[in-house]
Amino acid sequence: MRILVTGGAGFIGSHLVDALLSLGHEVFALDNLFIKDNEANLSKAKSNKNFHFIKGDILDKELVDALIEKSDTVYHLAAIVGVKYVVDNTLLTILVNVEGTLNILASAHKYKRRVVLASSSEVYGRNRRIPLSERTSRLLGPTWIPRWCYSTAKALDEHLAFAYYHSGLPVTCVRYFNIYGPRINSLGYGTVIANFIRQALTGEPITVHGTGNQTRSFTYVSDAVEGTILAGTKNEAIGEVFNIGSPKNEIRIVDLANLIKKLTNSPSPIIHIPYEDYFGSKHEDVPRRVPNINKARKLLGFEPKVSLEEGLVMTIEWCKKNWEIHSSQSKGC
Repeated sequence: MRILVTGGAGFIGSHLVDALLSLGHEVFALDNLFIKDNEANLSKAKSNKNFHFIKGDILDKELVDALIEKSDTVYHLAAIVGVKYVVDNTLLTILVNVEGTLNILASAHKYKRRVVLASSSEVYGRNRRIPLSERTSRLLGPTWIPRWCYSTAKALDEHLAFAYYHSGLPVTCVRYFNIYGPRINSLGYGTVIANFIRQALTGEPITVHGTGNQTRSFTYVSDAVEGTILAGTKNEAIGEVFNIGSPKNEIRIVDLANLIKKLTNSPSPIIHIPYEDYFGSKHEDVPRRVPNINKARKLLGFEPKVSLEEGLVMTIEWCKKNWEIHSSQSKGC
C-alpha cells in the first residue's frame, strides 16, 4: 500500500514510518521540521527505496490534497504537542490541531481514503473515573486555563472525524496515553521522562512538579505503534475510537523520578517545584490518568508488551548514545 504519515519525522511518527516500511509499504512522510533535529529520526527510513520525505505543512491545503490523492491510507499524527509548549502557544495549538486536521479529513473524504487520527488521553481532561474508557465523559477546567485548549482541539478533531465518518469516510481515532521511548525530546510526547533522563544524566536536580503523587500510565513507543497500525488495518476499527496505553505501567511521578535516578545511577537530587515555576500561574494538573483498553483488546487484538522498567532501560541507552551530554546541560534529539 501507499501510506501517508503526517508528522512522520516526529517521535511517534518516525517509529510508525519505520514499522510500515518493514511491512513492505511505500511510505510518504510529511513534516514541517518544526523541531529541526527531528530529521535525524528518519535516518533509517531514508535508506529504504520505498520511503519519500516531503517537507511541508498540514496547513497547506494543496500539498495535503496532492499527497492524499496518491495514498491509500493516512496516519495523521502531525500536531502541536507537549503541555509546556501548548501552554505557551495556545493560538498556534488551536490553529494547527484543528485547521490542519480539517484539511486532512476533507481531502481524505474527497478521495475516500482510510484515515487513522492520532488523538490524546487529554480529551478526558480531569475526569477521575479511573480507568478511563472510551465512553467516559470529558471533564475540563475553565477556558482561560491554556492547558485545556489542547484537549478541546483534539476533541474537536474527533468530532470532525466522526462527522466525516457519517458522510462515508473510513476513519478511526486512537487516544495515546503518555508515549515514551527512543527519539523522545522535551518538546512533545514523553516530556517528563525526557526531562528526568536529561537531568539524571547531567547530574542536575531532577525536578518533580508539585507533590509528585500524581500518576500516569506510560506506554512504550513500539506498543503505541502496534496499536496504531492495528487501528488502520482492522475493518472492525472503522468508525471507532480506541485507548492506546499500558494500564499496568501506572506510576507516581515521584516514583518515576526515583526509578530513573536508579537506572541511570545518577547522583542527582530529587527536588519538588511548584507548577507555576514551570508552567506559569494559569495551569491545572490531572491527579491520575489510567486507560481502560478492553475495547482495543477485543476489537484490535491490542496488548502492550513492554514493562515500564524495560522500556526505560532502552530509552536511557538511546539517550546516552544520541544526546550530547554535558556536565550541566544536554541537547535532546
